[in-house]
Amino acid sequence: MAPSAVDIAPRIRVPIPRREWEMAWSRHTARFDAVVAPHVQRRSRHEEDPVADFLFEYYRFRPSHLRPWHPGTGVLLEGADPERFRDKDGYRTMDGGRILLPTPEVLGKNAAKFRSGTKWIHDLLTATQDRPARFGCFGLHEWAMLYRTDMTRHDSVPLRVGQGELADVVESVGLRCTHFDAFRFFTEPARPLNPVQLSHSDRAIHEQPGCLHANMDVYRWAFKRSPWIPSELVLDAFMLALDIRTLDMAASPYDLRDYGLQPVPVETAEGREEFGRKQRAFSDRASVLRDRLITAYANLLDQMP
Repeated sequence: MAPSAVDIAPRIRVPIPRREWEMAWSRHTARFDAVVAPHVQRRSRHEEDPVADFLFEYYRFRPSHLRPWHPGTGVLLEGADPERFRDKDGYRTMDGGRILLPTPEVLGKNAAKFRSGTKWIHDLLTATQDRPARFGCFGLHEWAMLYRTDMTRHDSVPLRVGQGELADVVESVGLRCTHFDAFRFFTEPARPLNPVQLSHSDRAIHEQPGCLHANMDVYRWAFKRSPWIPSELVLDAFMLALDIRTLDMAASPYDLRDYGLQPVPVETAEGREEFGRKQRAFSDRASVLRDRLITAYANLLDQMP
Protein backbone atom coordinates (compact mmCIF):
# COMPACT_ATOMS: atom_id res chain seq x y z
CA MET A 1 0.00 0.00 0.00
CA ALA A 2 1.39 3.42 -1.00
CA PRO A 3 2.19 5.89 1.81
CA SER A 4 -0.37 8.61 2.36
CA ALA A 5 0.30 12.33 2.09
CA VAL A 6 0.12 12.50 5.89
CA ASP A 7 2.80 9.81 6.18
CA ILE A 8 5.06 11.50 3.62
CA ALA A 9 4.72 15.15 4.59
CA PRO A 10 7.00 15.14 7.67
CA ARG A 11 9.76 13.55 5.58
CA ILE A 12 9.91 16.23 2.86
CA ARG A 13 13.00 18.42 3.14
CA VAL A 14 12.20 21.08 0.56
CA PRO A 15 10.05 21.50 -2.55
CA ILE A 16 11.89 22.55 -5.72
CA PRO A 17 10.08 24.50 -8.46
CA ARG A 18 10.05 22.82 -11.87
CA ARG A 19 12.26 25.47 -13.50
CA GLU A 20 14.97 24.97 -10.86
CA TRP A 21 15.13 21.19 -11.01
CA GLU A 22 15.07 21.22 -14.82
CA MET A 23 18.06 23.56 -14.79
CA ALA A 24 19.81 21.26 -12.31
CA TRP A 25 19.12 18.30 -14.61
CA SER A 26 20.54 20.20 -17.60
CA ARG A 27 23.71 21.13 -15.69
CA HIS A 28 24.17 17.52 -14.64
CA THR A 29 23.74 16.27 -18.23
CA ALA A 30 26.26 18.82 -19.52
CA ARG A 31 28.81 17.73 -16.91
CA PHE A 32 28.24 14.07 -17.75
CA ASP A 33 28.71 14.74 -21.47
CA ALA A 34 31.93 16.66 -20.81
CA VAL A 35 33.53 14.28 -18.30
CA VAL A 36 32.08 10.79 -18.63
CA ALA A 37 30.74 10.50 -22.20
CA PRO A 38 34.23 10.64 -23.83
CA HIS A 39 35.23 7.56 -21.81
CA VAL A 40 32.05 5.78 -22.86
CA GLN A 41 32.86 6.49 -26.51
CA ARG A 42 36.47 5.38 -26.05
CA ARG A 43 35.42 2.12 -24.44
CA SER A 44 32.94 1.48 -27.26
CA ARG A 45 35.96 1.58 -29.59
CA HIS A 46 37.76 -0.92 -27.29
CA GLU A 47 40.49 1.61 -26.52
CA GLU A 48 42.16 1.07 -23.16
CA ASP A 49 42.96 3.69 -20.55
CA PRO A 50 44.48 2.17 -17.38
CA VAL A 51 43.68 5.34 -15.45
CA ALA A 52 39.97 5.85 -16.16
CA ASP A 53 39.05 2.21 -16.78
CA PHE A 54 39.69 1.50 -13.10
CA LEU A 55 36.67 3.63 -12.15
CA PHE A 56 34.37 1.57 -14.37
CA GLU A 57 35.85 -1.89 -13.79
CA TYR A 58 36.87 -1.90 -10.12
CA TYR A 59 33.93 0.16 -8.85
CA ARG A 60 31.50 -1.50 -11.29
CA PHE A 61 29.11 1.45 -11.53
CA ARG A 62 28.11 1.72 -15.17
CA PRO A 63 28.26 5.11 -16.92
CA SER A 64 24.59 4.69 -17.79
CA HIS A 65 23.86 4.91 -14.07
CA LEU A 66 25.74 8.19 -13.82
CA ARG A 67 23.76 9.92 -16.53
CA PRO A 68 20.24 10.21 -14.95
CA TRP A 69 19.65 13.07 -12.55
CA HIS A 70 18.11 12.48 -9.12
CA PRO A 71 17.69 15.12 -6.40
CA GLY A 72 18.20 12.81 -3.43
CA THR A 73 15.63 11.43 -1.05
CA GLY A 74 12.87 13.52 0.48
CA VAL A 75 12.90 16.30 -2.14
CA LEU A 76 9.57 17.21 -3.75
CA LEU A 77 9.96 18.05 -7.44
CA GLU A 78 7.11 20.34 -8.30
CA GLY A 79 5.40 19.61 -11.63
CA ALA A 80 7.40 16.42 -12.23
CA ASP A 81 5.69 13.57 -14.06
CA PRO A 82 5.94 9.77 -13.64
CA GLU A 83 7.50 9.26 -17.07
CA ARG A 84 10.68 11.07 -16.02
CA PHE A 85 10.67 10.03 -12.35
CA ARG A 86 9.46 6.46 -12.28
CA ASP A 87 7.83 4.39 -9.56
CA LYS A 88 10.41 1.64 -9.96
CA ASP A 89 13.16 4.12 -9.02
CA GLY A 90 11.38 4.95 -5.78
CA TYR A 91 9.35 8.02 -6.78
CA ARG A 92 5.85 8.75 -5.54
CA THR A 93 3.28 11.36 -6.58
CA MET A 94 2.41 14.11 -4.12
CA ASP A 95 1.03 17.66 -4.36
CA GLY A 96 1.28 17.71 -8.14
CA GLY A 97 4.90 16.58 -8.16
CA ARG A 98 7.15 13.58 -7.53
CA ILE A 99 9.18 12.70 -4.44
CA LEU A 100 11.89 10.06 -3.99
CA LEU A 101 11.40 8.07 -0.78
CA PRO A 102 12.79 4.75 0.53
CA THR A 103 9.39 3.25 1.28
CA PRO A 104 8.85 -0.40 2.29
CA GLU A 105 7.22 -0.98 -1.11
CA VAL A 106 10.42 0.10 -2.89
CA LEU A 107 12.90 -1.63 -0.59
CA GLY A 108 10.85 -4.82 -0.30
CA LYS A 109 12.20 -7.77 1.65
CA ASN A 110 15.71 -6.25 1.70
CA ALA A 111 14.64 -3.24 3.79
CA ALA A 112 16.39 -4.38 6.98
CA LYS A 113 19.61 -5.22 5.12
CA PHE A 114 19.43 -1.90 3.25
CA ARG A 115 19.11 0.03 6.52
CA SER A 116 21.93 -1.82 8.29
CA GLY A 117 24.21 -1.42 5.28
CA THR A 118 23.38 2.27 5.04
CA LYS A 119 24.19 2.77 8.71
CA TRP A 120 27.47 0.85 8.35
CA ILE A 121 28.57 3.12 5.49
CA HIS A 122 27.46 6.25 7.35
CA ASP A 123 29.45 5.19 10.41
CA LEU A 124 32.53 4.35 8.30
CA LEU A 125 32.41 7.74 6.57
CA THR A 126 32.01 9.51 9.91
CA ALA A 127 34.86 7.60 11.54
CA THR A 128 37.13 8.32 8.56
CA GLN A 129 36.24 12.01 8.58
CA ASP A 130 36.88 12.37 12.33
CA ARG A 131 40.30 10.73 12.23
CA PRO A 132 43.45 12.86 11.71
CA ALA A 133 44.78 12.73 8.15
CA ARG A 134 48.00 10.77 7.72
CA PHE A 135 50.34 11.34 4.82
CA GLY A 136 53.74 9.93 3.90
CA CYS A 137 52.66 6.74 2.12
CA PHE A 138 53.82 8.25 -1.20
CA GLY A 139 51.49 6.02 -3.20
CA LEU A 140 53.67 2.96 -2.73
CA HIS A 141 50.69 0.60 -2.68
CA GLU A 142 51.12 0.07 -6.45
CA TRP A 143 54.79 -0.68 -5.83
CA ALA A 144 53.89 -3.15 -3.06
CA MET A 145 51.61 -4.99 -5.47
CA LEU A 146 54.69 -5.74 -7.63
CA TYR A 147 57.24 -6.24 -4.86
CA ARG A 148 59.47 -9.25 -5.54
CA THR A 149 57.20 -10.84 -8.13
CA ASP A 150 57.26 -11.22 -11.89
CA MET A 151 53.50 -10.70 -12.11
CA THR A 152 52.00 -7.33 -13.13
CA ARG A 153 48.46 -5.99 -12.76
CA HIS A 154 48.52 -4.09 -16.06
CA ASP A 155 50.01 -6.43 -18.67
CA SER A 156 49.65 -3.96 -21.53
CA VAL A 157 51.63 -1.22 -19.74
CA PRO A 158 55.42 -1.42 -19.31
CA LEU A 159 57.22 -0.64 -16.07
CA ARG A 160 59.39 2.47 -15.88
CA VAL A 161 61.66 0.95 -13.20
CA GLY A 162 63.30 -2.43 -12.91
CA GLN A 163 62.41 -4.98 -10.27
CA GLY A 164 65.63 -4.29 -8.39
CA GLU A 165 64.95 -0.56 -8.10
CA LEU A 166 61.32 -1.24 -7.26
CA ALA A 167 62.31 -3.44 -4.32
CA ASP A 168 64.90 -0.90 -3.14
CA VAL A 169 62.26 1.87 -3.09
CA VAL A 170 59.77 -0.23 -1.12
CA GLU A 171 62.41 -1.22 1.41
CA SER A 172 64.10 2.16 1.80
CA VAL A 173 61.06 4.45 1.78
CA GLY A 174 58.80 2.02 3.62
CA LEU A 175 55.13 1.09 3.40
CA ARG A 176 52.47 2.95 5.40
CA CYS A 177 49.20 1.70 3.98
CA THR A 178 45.96 2.19 5.95
CA HIS A 179 43.45 1.00 3.33
CA PHE A 180 42.46 -2.66 3.25
CA ASP A 181 41.33 -2.68 -0.40
CA ALA A 182 44.83 -1.63 -1.42
CA PHE A 183 46.65 -3.78 1.13
CA ARG A 184 44.84 -6.96 0.07
CA PHE A 185 46.58 -6.79 -3.33
CA PHE A 186 50.09 -6.55 -1.82
CA THR A 187 52.38 -9.44 -2.69
CA GLU A 188 53.05 -11.91 0.09
CA PRO A 189 56.60 -10.59 0.63
CA ALA A 190 55.30 -7.01 0.86
CA ARG A 191 52.59 -7.52 3.48
CA PRO A 192 54.91 -7.99 6.48
CA LEU A 193 56.63 -4.68 5.58
CA ASN A 194 53.45 -2.76 6.35
CA PRO A 195 53.24 -1.61 10.01
CA VAL A 196 49.63 -2.85 10.30
CA GLN A 197 48.23 -6.09 8.92
CA LEU A 198 44.88 -4.82 7.67
CA SER A 199 41.65 -6.80 7.37
CA HIS A 200 38.12 -6.10 6.17
CA SER A 201 36.72 -6.42 9.68
CA ASP A 202 38.84 -3.61 11.14
CA ARG A 203 38.77 -1.17 8.20
CA ALA A 204 36.69 1.33 10.22
CA ILE A 205 39.56 1.52 12.71
CA HIS A 206 42.22 2.38 10.12
CA GLU A 207 40.47 4.34 7.34
CA GLN A 208 41.78 7.90 7.41
CA PRO A 209 41.19 11.02 5.28
CA GLY A 210 44.73 11.39 3.95
CA CYS A 211 44.56 8.11 2.03
CA LEU A 212 44.14 8.30 -1.74
CA HIS A 213 42.01 5.17 -1.86
CA ALA A 214 39.77 6.22 1.03
CA ASN A 215 39.20 9.48 -0.82
CA MET A 216 38.47 7.71 -4.10
CA ASP A 217 35.99 5.62 -2.14
CA VAL A 218 33.88 8.73 -1.53
CA TYR A 219 32.68 7.97 -5.06
CA ARG A 220 32.11 4.33 -4.16
CA TRP A 221 29.92 5.17 -1.19
CA ALA A 222 28.09 7.91 -3.10
CA PHE A 223 26.93 5.60 -5.91
CA LYS A 224 26.34 2.72 -3.48
CA ARG A 225 23.06 4.32 -2.46
CA SER A 226 22.07 5.84 -5.80
CA PRO A 227 19.45 7.17 -6.57
CA TRP A 228 18.95 8.12 -2.93
CA ILE A 229 22.12 10.25 -2.97
CA PRO A 230 21.92 13.47 -5.04
CA SER A 231 23.35 12.90 -8.52
CA GLU A 232 25.35 16.13 -8.32
CA LEU A 233 27.25 14.70 -5.35
CA VAL A 234 27.82 11.36 -7.09
CA LEU A 235 29.29 13.10 -10.13
CA ASP A 236 31.41 15.43 -7.96
CA ALA A 237 32.82 12.33 -6.27
CA PHE A 238 33.46 10.67 -9.65
CA MET A 239 35.44 13.67 -10.85
CA LEU A 240 37.51 13.65 -7.66
CA ALA A 241 38.13 9.92 -8.02
CA LEU A 242 39.29 10.41 -11.61
CA ASP A 243 41.76 13.09 -10.54
CA ILE A 244 43.04 10.96 -7.67
CA ARG A 245 43.40 7.93 -9.89
CA THR A 246 45.52 10.02 -12.24
CA LEU A 247 47.98 10.77 -9.43
CA ASP A 248 47.73 7.18 -8.23
CA MET A 249 48.98 5.86 -11.56
CA ALA A 250 51.45 8.70 -12.20
CA ALA A 251 53.18 7.73 -8.95
CA SER A 252 53.13 4.02 -9.79
CA PRO A 253 56.03 2.04 -11.28
CA TYR A 254 54.16 1.87 -14.61
CA ASP A 255 55.16 3.96 -17.62
CA LEU A 256 52.00 5.68 -18.85
CA ARG A 257 53.59 8.33 -21.03
CA ASP A 258 52.01 6.75 -24.11
CA TYR A 259 48.68 7.69 -22.51
CA GLY A 260 49.82 11.27 -21.95
CA LEU A 261 50.57 10.81 -18.24
CA GLN A 262 53.91 12.08 -17.00
CA PRO A 263 55.36 10.23 -13.97
CA VAL A 264 55.43 11.61 -10.45
CA PRO A 265 58.72 9.88 -9.54
CA VAL A 266 58.19 8.99 -5.87
CA GLU A 267 61.50 7.14 -5.96
CA THR A 268 63.09 10.60 -5.66
CA ALA A 269 62.82 13.21 -2.90
CA GLU A 270 61.41 15.73 -5.38
CA GLY A 271 58.78 13.26 -6.55
CA ARG A 272 57.72 12.47 -2.99
CA GLU A 273 57.39 16.17 -2.23
CA GLU A 274 55.17 16.64 -5.30
CA PHE A 275 53.09 13.61 -4.38
CA GLY A 276 52.61 14.82 -0.80
CA ARG A 277 51.50 18.26 -1.95
CA LYS A 278 48.89 16.79 -4.30
CA GLN A 279 47.79 14.22 -1.75
CA ARG A 280 46.99 16.97 0.77
CA ALA A 281 45.02 18.92 -1.82
CA PHE A 282 42.95 15.83 -2.64
CA SER A 283 42.38 15.21 1.05
CA ASP A 284 40.95 18.72 1.40
CA ARG A 285 38.63 18.19 -1.59
CA ALA A 286 37.50 14.81 -0.32
CA SER A 287 36.79 16.17 3.15
CA VAL A 288 34.24 18.61 1.72
CA LEU A 289 32.54 15.88 -0.32
CA ARG A 290 32.62 13.40 2.55
CA ASP A 291 30.85 15.93 4.77
CA ARG A 292 28.14 16.30 2.13
CA LEU A 293 27.88 12.54 1.78
CA ILE A 294 27.60 12.00 5.53
CA THR A 295 24.73 14.50 5.57
CA ALA A 296 23.06 12.72 2.64
CA TYR A 297 23.38 9.35 4.38
CA ALA A 298 21.99 10.78 7.61
CA ASN A 299 19.05 12.16 5.64
CA LEU A 300 18.48 8.79 3.99
CA LEU A 301 18.44 7.07 7.37
CA ASP A 302 16.00 9.66 8.68
CA GLN A 303 13.72 9.14 5.68
CA MET A 304 13.56 5.36 6.10
CA PRO A 305 10.46 4.00 7.86
